[in-house]
Amino acid sequence: MSFNIALSGISAAQKDLDSTANNISNVNTVGFKESRAEFQSVYANSLFSNSKTKTGDGASVAAVAQQFHQGSLKFTENPLDLAITGSGFFATAGNLDDRSLSYTRSGTFKLNNENFIVDNSGNYLQAFPVNADGTSSSVSVSTTQPIQIPETAGTPVKTSEVGVTLNLPAGDETYDPANFDPNDPSTYNNSTSVTVYDSLGEAHIMSTYYVKPEGASYSGESNWVAFMTMSKDGETVGIDAWDGTNGPITSQYQKDTTGDGVADANANATYTDANGATRTGVVLNFDDVGGYKGNTPANLTFAPLGINGAGVLDPGADGAQQLTLNFKEPTQFASSFEVTALEQDGLTVGRLTGVEVGDDGLVKATYSNGTSQPLSRVAIVRFRNEQGLAQTGSSWIASQNSGDPIAGEAASGSFGSINSAALEQSNVNLTTELVDLITAQRNFQANSRALEINNTLQQTILQIR
Repeated sequence: MSFNIALSGISAAQKDLDSTANNISNVNTVGFKESRAEFQSVYANSLFSNSKTKTGDGASVAAVAQQFHQGSLKFTENPLDLAITGSGFFATAGNLDDRSLSYTRSGTFKLNNENFIVDNSGNYLQAFPVNADGTSSSVSVSTTQPIQIPETAGTPVKTSEVGVTLNLPAGDETYDPANFDPNDPSTYNNSTSVTVYDSLGEAHIMSTYYVKPEGASYSGESNWVAFMTMSKDGETVGIDAWDGTNGPITSQYQKDTTGDGVADANANATYTDANGATRTGVVLNFDDVGGYKGNTPANLTFAPLGINGAGVLDPGADGAQQLTLNFKEPTQFASSFEVTALEQDGLTVGRLTGVEVGDDGLVKATYSNGTSQPLSRVAIVRFRNEQGLAQTGSSWIASQNSGDPIAGEAASGSFGSINSAALEQSNVNLTTELVDLITAQRNFQANSRALEINNTLQQTILQIR
C-alpha cells in the first residue's frame, strides 16, 4: 500500500509541476489566467477497518482551477486593442451567423478584409445594436452581432445655408459696384470663401465679395454691397440674389450725391460680368453705432445653382439647390475686416479615418468629412461561476457549472469598463511561480524518495533467509 501512496504523491506533484510550467510559459500571453493544482487527501475506509489506525491512501488532484483575478494593463497605440477592467468577458463567434459564442479576456482585435472586427483566430467580436444617438437598442446575448466598420459615412448632404459673422471696416475706401470684377482685387474691399457641396457631394468654392459704394455713407447710416460667385471648371461665375424662389430681386442702395449728409438717390447693386450678363448683389445697411439695420440674422438667398439659374452644377446634381447666406449679427466698426465665424451645413462623402471605443463599449467611426457615427456597443458577458467555464485554447465556453451568460453594457452595474488602446496582460506572477516550481520539485523528490525507501524495505524483506 505504501507504494500506491508514494505513487499518488508523485502523480499529484507532477500535475502541480505541469500547472506551474504552463503558467510560466504563458506569462506573456494576453488575457491569460493562471491555474493552480488543488489537492485532496485520499481516504478509503471499510466496515472492517479501524479508523483510529487508518493512515490514508495518499493524495489526488481535486481540480486544476483557473484564477480570474485582474491582470495589469499594457497601453498600446492601436485603438482596437481592448482591455476589460473589472468583471466580464468579450464574446466572439467563429462565423457571421454563428450563435455558439466563446468568451475571452484577450482583446487583441483588428479588422479583417471585410472590415469586421476579429481576433487573431478570425473570431468575430460581438456587440449590441445601437440607435442613432448611441443608446443600446438591446442588451441580450441573443441579439449580439458582429461589428463591421463602414468605409463611407453614407450619402452626401447638399449645402443649403452658409453662416457668416464678420465686421466691415467703417473707414474703408469706396468703390463703384458697377466696376466690380471678382478677378480684380482693386475693385472691392474684402472677400471670404467657403467650400460648399452639391447633392452628389462634389465640392465647390463659394466666394462673397464686399464693396463699400461711393457716396453710400450719409448721416447716421452706411451701405455695403455683397456679391456672390461660385467656381466652375476653374472659372468664377456670378450668382444673382433672389427673393426666395420667385426670381432675381431688384437690389438698390442709397447715395448722398450732394454731400449734404442726406441720401438723395438710389443706385443699383449690380455689375456686368465677363459674359455681358448683369449680376445682382445684396445690400447691407448699418446704423450710426455699427449695427445691422434689418432682421438679424439676415437671410439672403441666391439663385438656383443648376441650368435654370447659375449653371454651375453638373447635370446629374440637383439643379434646384439654392444657397442662403446667413449674416449673423454683422457689424461695421472702426476696426479691420474680420471674419469670426464661417460655416456651412453640407457634407461630402466621408472616408474612414479612425475607430474609437469608449469605456462604455460604444464603437464610433470617424470620417474625413468631420462626422462620427455610432456603430454598435461591445458586449460584456459575465457568469455566476467563472471557474465553471470550460477552457478551449485561449477562450472559454459556457458549461452547466458556469451558469448561463449574463450580458450587459460595459461600465454599468457589476460589469467592468473597457479600455481602448490597452491590453490586459497575463495575471501570472513570475516570482511566485518560480517559488512554486521549486516547491513542486521538492514535493516530487520527496515522494520519489519515499518510493525508493519502500523499494529498499521490500528488497530487505525478500533477502531475509
